[in-house]
Amino acid sequence: MDEDVKISEIQVIPVKPKDGLIGFVSFVLDKKYYVGSVAVYTRLNGSGYRLVYPTKKLGEKNINLFHPIDFNVGKIIEENVRQKVDEIFNTASIENYG
Repeated sequence: MDEDVKISEIQVIPVKPKDGLIGFVSFVLDKKYYVGSVAVYTRLNGSGYRLVYPTKKLGEKNINLFHPIDFNVGKIIEENVRQKVDEIFNTASIENYG
């Protein structure tokens, strides 16, 4: 099943880096679901990025709005997002410093 997961229309919105946050991402999952407002953070050890899915605060409790429940699907999403983020930030670095 995991091989059938399709991530498309990945859009990255860079932000001024703060506490590891570098941007937000949206994408279409399996041509059926729009997934948006996913935060992109650099990993503390510098080995790529981690995704933080949106929550809603109700009183003192944070409620998950959505997130992958299958580890392999989460990894597929992370890999696709990583490729797009790398593409955007590497292009921006070349344009700014090249």
